[in-house]
Order: sequence, then structure tokens, then C-alpha cells
Amino acid sequence: MQYQLILGSTSPYRKKLLQRLSIPFTTASPDIEEIVLKNESAQDYVKRLALQKAQAVAKQYPNALIIGSDQCSILKGVIRGKPKHHQNAVQQLRESSGERVTFLTGLCLYDAKTNDYQLDLVPFHVDFRILTDYEIEAYLQVEQPYACAGSFKSEGLGISLFKRLQGDDPTALIGLPLIRLSEMLRQKNIRIPATSY
Repeated sequence: MQYQLILGSTSPYRKKLLQRLSIPFTTASPDIEEIVLKNESAQDYVKRLALQKAQAVAKQYPNALIIGSDQCSILKGVIRGKPKHHQNAVQQLRESSGERVTFLTGLCLYDAKTNDYQLDLVPFHVDFRILTDYEIEAYLQVEQPYACAGSFKSEGLGISLFKRLQGDDPTALIGLPLIRLSEMLRQKNIRIPATSY
């Protein structure tokens, strides 16, 4: 492969997703502050963070291709991040019960050699079924999704919380849209899977 590929994330979920493409890569922590700026839209927020994460990692790897990604959930126009602890997760799932939640994933492929980048936004919608407090508590005890936007893991038991999913790329819901990322990598002439043919 012409480029060294770096995933600018310490998320085990994003790492596991990227492994599905069978491309050699390394992970690196971007260490940036993830705060919403005043009057910043959710769309601009996740795209900005995806780019900033990639740029931060590019300082460590000046000859690499860097993947940056960030995600937030939106309910009734309000941006929601990772719950971080149990009580916040309970509150998020109570608020999501019977509602449609939109997940926005910002994705960036940054060429540290040239400072060129591809940047996109991938939406995904989740319709939650009506959840009881017992179901919420039981779910959280099993998966403890406190580092996950929306307080669930769709790749695990979290799928049982939903009534309907709508979007072009189910991997976007987990935090790294592989369909769009594959397109970006092909633009840089990276073969998927990486073979010698």
C-alpha cells in the first residue's frame, strides 16, 4: 500500500469496524476537546470534530492517511453525546422511548502529506419502541453502553430496543461508515481488500 493508514480513534468499535475492510492500519489517539461551539449545528459539529481529530493525528504521522470520525445523536433538535455513566444513560433511553433519534457521523480521510482531505456527513435514523423502566435498567446492566452515543450498542443487545432503522449504511450507526469510507479510500487508489493484484 502506498500510504500508511491511521485510524484517529481509540474506540474499540471503530477499530473492529475498520478491520472488516482487511486493510493494514494503526490506531492513534487524537486527544482533542469535544465541545459544541456556540450556535454550531449538529452537522457542523461532527464534521468539524472528524476533521480536527484527523489533523491532530496527522501531526504525529506526517506521511500517512488519517481517518477521523465523530458521532452525535439528536432528539427533538437537541444534540446528545455519550452518557458516560449510568444515570445519564437511563435518562437518554427514557427520552428516546417511542421517539425517532437521528445519528450523525462525521467522516474525514486526511492526507497528511498534502493536507488535502475528504469530509462527509452520514445520517442514520433509529425509531425506538416504547421502553419500560425495567427494560432500560435490564439492558444497561447487560451492556453498560456508557461510551456510546445514544446509550446503546446496535451491534449487540441494543437492537432489541428498536422498532425501525433507516439509513444507507448500518455501520454509520456504530460510528464508522464503511461504505462512504471505502469510496474515500478508492479515491486515494487504496484497494479493498488490500491485495497485490
